[in-house]
Amino acid sequence: MVTKSTREENIFENMSFALAVLGKFAKVFLLGIRLILPYNPPMTFSLIRISRFSFFLLFSVLSIATAPAQDPSIDKLLGKLPPPEKLVKPPVATALQQTDPALRDPLVAQIGNTAKARNFSRARDLARQLAIRYPRSAAALCLQGALSVPLRQYAEAAAAFRKAATVQPKFVFAYFALGLVETMQGHFAAAIPPFQKSLELEPKAWISALFMSACAERLGRKQEALQYAKRVTTINPALAASWIQLARMENRLGHKQETLAAMKRAADVSPDNPSLLAAIGYGYINLNQIPQAVLPLQRAARLAPKDFLVQSQLGFCLQATGHVDAGISYLRKGASLNPKYGAVWEHLGLAYQKQGHHADAVKALERATQLMPGVRMPWQHLAQEYAAVGRPADAQRAAARAQQLPANKKAEGLR
Repeated sequence: MVTKSTREENIFENMSFALAVLGKFAKVFLLGIRLILPYNPPMTFSLIRISRFSFFLLFSVLSIATAPAQDPSIDKLLGKLPPPEKLVKPPVATALQQTDPALRDPLVAQIGNTAKARNFSRARDLARQLAIRYPRSAAALCLQGALSVPLRQYAEAAAAFRKAATVQPKFVFAYFALGLVETMQGHFAAAIPPFQKSLELEPKAWISALFMSACAERLGRKQEALQYAKRVTTINPALAASWIQLARMENRLGHKQETLAAMKRAADVSPDNPSLLAAIGYGYINLNQIPQAVLPLQRAARLAPKDFLVQSQLGFCLQATGHVDAGISYLRKGASLNPKYGAVWEHLGLAYQKQGHHADAVKALERATQLMPGVRMPWQHLAQEYAAVGRPADAQRAAARAQQLPANKKAEGLR
């Protein structure tokens, strides 16, 4: 099994769609307002616009998700997903067109311009006036709720969305927005029912199912989260994010083959995504299916020539499957891209050992022990290579050092 860095360790586990609970939603709701509130009335309030709003909300959430800071592959993975318009086609056939008189009011243009200027406090006050002027307008109430979020007035936002749902019981966005507000407060159990209601009203609302999966996951309900994730893939099989979430939940349940299958489906949807291809390669490595890892890693290496981990892992797989010369080439490239990655030096040393280039092996393994002084195996390999080049005293010292370390000791961030 290859030694790996923190960046790829538990790669599926780390692909976190954890829901953000911070004030960065200010710009998210501004995007949404601009989508659902063109500043030129009259305005038709439809599920098409709601779907677009919801989509941008989701991807903004994902972009500020609480992924580990030391795992840049997560941000890269999400950032490389196809743009929203290529992933989602709003359900036009079921779109509920509704003309809302409130959206013809001159206050709407004023609200939009004020929000665009990021004066959310003033925009929210104007939205309150609009809601008072049109107490039976779900759109006005949703504006008030949306503009309360950047101010972190979550209670007001939730109350406005609940009232909008009461005024217009079939208004999908009101329920979805209420679920978002609960999620932003960490109220994951409370968020699921409104998401569920929005999904009942609009069965093609995959975004609601995706949030339900993430909320159930946060609550520790792994099987429930898995079922919601499967539903997302059924509703929208063309969405890479849905397969990634399914892969995460399969992995949480210990279903390694199913995890890999879901990642492959994600790559099928987004075939030019090097992070997805790399994740598939790492999955095969985790399953000790090294030959199967070569092809996806080769594709990832072509798409991401400066990714040290991809280059290094491809080199490991090639040399492990008998392609030593090619493996060394990629291992060298990985080492040049990140000279402080200890694992690549260890495997480069082992590749040189296979070639009988013992002097080169010694240099690589010495570097590995410098970078990973607390790991036993590099010292053992170095002892062998010292002996091979006629340095018995150094071999004895390296072997003694190896014996001082526990057999299962791993360098920090490696396994």
